[in-house]
Amino acid sequence: MKVLVIGSGGREHALCWKIAKSQKVSKIYCAPGNGGTGEIAENIAINVDEIDKLVQFAMENHIDLTVVGPELPLVLGIIDKFQEKGMKIFGVNKECAKLEGSKDFSKGFMEKYNIPTAKYKTYTNLNEAIEGLREFTYPLVIKADGLCAGKGVVICQSEDEAMNTLKDILGEKIFGSEGEKVVIEEFLDGIEASLLCVVTKDKIIPMESAKDYKKIYEDDEGPNTGGVGCFSPSPLFDDELNKKIEKNILNNIRVGLDSEKMDFRGILFIGLMIVSDEPKVLEFNVRFGDPETEVLIPRLESDIIDIFQNTIDGTLEKSDLIWKEKACVTVVITSKGYPNEYEKGFIITGVDELDKDIILFHNGTKKIDRTLITNGGRVLSITSLGYTIEEARKKIYSNIDKIKFDGMNYRKDIGKTIIVN
Repeated sequence: MKVLVIGSGGREHALCWKIAKSQKVSKIYCAPGNGGTGEIAENIAINVDEIDKLVQFAMENHIDLTVVGPELPLVLGIIDKFQEKGMKIFGVNKECAKLEGSKDFSKGFMEKYNIPTAKYKTYTNLNEAIEGLREFTYPLVIKADGLCAGKGVVICQSEDEAMNTLKDILGEKIFGSEGEKVVIEEFLDGIEASLLCVVTKDKIIPMESAKDYKKIYEDDEGPNTGGVGCFSPSPLFDDELNKKIEKNILNNIRVGLDSEKMDFRGILFIGLMIVSDEPKVLEFNVRFGDPETEVLIPRLESDIIDIFQNTIDGTLEKSDLIWKEKACVTVVITSKGYPNEYEKGFIITGVDELDKDIILFHNGTKKIDRTLITNGGRVLSITSLGYTIEEARKKIYSNIDKIKFDGMNYRKDIGKTIIVN
């Protein structure tokens, strides 16, 4: 069968890598792809938001299955467009994508179906929003309603900072139409955790646990990023926590999806904050996480094509997801300056010198005349399996300095402290 993967990051490289292991697959395309996907798939120069072009390509090339990586095409309704043409595609439809695409919709869903979350209020008027700050203590969180390329969430430490943030979003319209609403939310202080689930019909099937690192510097200092490291499994998810998540969160999500007649078939990524041993939902995402995918996919024993198809068909069972007993760690190498301004276009060397048991996923790379160069803030994810997290991380850190490019940075403490804030 022919498979099209949509996206260009480490998540999509990991998906292509796993798809390539399926005996059912004869050809993989990746749109637009990167320097790594090009080694196992044919990269296609179509951007993720060019929905009509992607539909046309899939039809003309007789694609049997399309897999969507990032959130933007899901929010734009790519699933609906493919399904209208009778083509098989993995991901959630436009209605379900609102759980990520609109913070207001997502919080309303949580409130309506008693899913534990932070107290919040939504505003469209600047003066009313400023007045509404009085109902919260500091720090507080202000979120623009839409995706905003992942930049629409601000943790405000003071009233001045909160007022300026509201003026930027509602007054100056820095996020355009995606900032027409803002959500003001109480700040939850606890341990952050993530749970990825495969959802189909009335089933929500949790995947193995993972823990990512958001801060750019060691000891969780500095600004937030898209994620600069990850490990799986996370010991935070013990029997007691899993039972609380199932009872108070997953069950209520099932009720909500059923009551709203939302035909959710795809990945539900639940961002959690564990506050005094009680899980609360920070946010929903409706796709594989990055870098979580880079540590979950290598641990997946099952044929991922079967999982995709059974999810689409509504026949997926928990027993379809078989996991390796091994742990997995990934360390993301970033460009100098990331997550703020950074340069790209630097030559990358040393990738051919890594030990054979190192898995290399490309995040932001491209090839020009067979030369690999940097093409993003997150550049490479150095990944390894091991019988323990410590064994896996040692393999990575004994290999990572074989890779060289100007301005290369990475955290040296990924997986060192197993439960981190």
